[in-house]
Amino acid sequence: MTVSRWTAATAALVLACFDLVTTAAPALAATLPTGARSLESVNYPGRYVRHAAALGRIDPVTSAAATQTKLDATFTIVNGLAMPSCYSFQTKDGRFLRHRDWRLRVDANTGDATFRADATFCAVDGSVAASTSLTSYNHPNRRIRHRDFELWLDPYQDTATFRADSSFRIAAPWAPKTNRNPVIPGLFADPHITAINGRYYLYATTDGYASWRGTYYKAFSSADLVTWTDHGVVLDHGPDVSWADDSAWAPAVAATNGRYYLYFSGGAATGNTAKQLGVAVSDSPTGPFRDALGRPLIAAGQYSGQAIDPMVFTDDDGRSYLYWGQGVARVVPLNGDMTSFNPAQVRTITPPGYNEAPFVFKRGGIYYLMWSENDTRSEDYRVAYATGSSPLGPWSKRGVVLQKRLEAGIKGTGHHSVVRMPGTDTWYIAYHRFAVPAGNGTNREVAVDRMEFAADGTIRPIVPTL
Repeated sequence: MTVSRWTAATAALVLACFDLVTTAAPALAATLPTGARSLESVNYPGRYVRHAAALGRIDPVTSAAATQTKLDATFTIVNGLAMPSCYSFQTKDGRFLRHRDWRLRVDANTGDATFRADATFCAVDGSVAASTSLTSYNHPNRRIRHRDFELWLDPYQDTATFRADSSFRIAAPWAPKTNRNPVIPGLFADPHITAINGRYYLYATTDGYASWRGTYYKAFSSADLVTWTDHGVVLDHGPDVSWADDSAWAPAVAATNGRYYLYFSGGAATGNTAKQLGVAVSDSPTGPFRDALGRPLIAAGQYSGQAIDPMVFTDDDGRSYLYWGQGVARVVPLNGDMTSFNPAQVRTITPPGYNEAPFVFKRGGIYYLMWSENDTRSEDYRVAYATGSSPLGPWSKRGVVLQKRLEAGIKGTGHHSVVRMPGTDTWYIAYHRFAVPAGNGTNREVAVDRMEFAADGTIRPIVPTL
């Protein structure tokens, strides 16, 4: 079963219906801010949701509290692991709040369907103004509440006491974010960053799923690469793509003639699960996008190597080129419609050490082909590059420019994209890494850092930052 894209109104209706089965109190959908926040008890002001020895509870937190207590009482609110219109709560050490045997605790994200459901909560209006109650995604008649200051998932009771015990105010974080990265909250990977009309846009694979089985893409935008606006789901394989309902990987967007083309890879959840490339179109960089063809742009098995990781480079003459492939890197000029090409023009351009994620840009008359080496599950996942005299090559490998930084706890730096600050020669690289500190190859986050060049046009080694 795939994740469906629900509107807030739909989620509210479903939750209300579940509540009506067991109580007379329908619930209204509420919206939570994403990012670092703390949750204060409504009926015990000054007590906040925190984890102690992995177990959830509400404890007093003040400005004089220990640093660890403040960290334990701070969560990053992200889109729900099981459904994007609900929410999950990630701790500062990378674990997620979830229920197990009705007790609330924090655990490392295993990425399987059970964990995602147990760690997803839908927001409904709390007992007083500006408060929120959290309903279990997979047990919608149960809510998070405190009993003897411990957090439990209990069946809803239509009493004033229960409503107060299960209501929380979203407060400023006790441990504010002080680092630059990750630039967007939550688990995301394979970032594509681009500048459109003077604003930066970022599209990414939604991460945290076993076997990378997310189904949707989101868009974020920023004026300064620091403060980002979440524009929500822009394409969901389940309802929006007839030939794929699984494995929403590696989006890339190209803008041409006032339209926006989202290239992506995906597959089926059952049957022939081989990956294929598609293209969707929108009149806005923030979507919604619709499948432009109703079929794959490149079908599984049409060429050797896995059909994943598409990227489009548009040269100064307006000609666009599609790059893709795992194991084998390929390129082909796109036709003017951006949704077709001449198969006879497909070329293989696999450089030494190449695994996946090709990305091409041009600076000072030099073409740069960049790619990821090793496996995304390895801490040695890294970015290398080559230079050439045309979008088709030939390419001369220059070496590795981005790799792990173990002294900072940074691992698995790869699957990148680059963007130039409009009107300048200032460049940035977006990439994913294992979520710090507890991530792995399916629990990744997005970082952005400066990318600088030497006088001869070579790329200086990039230092990944926290």
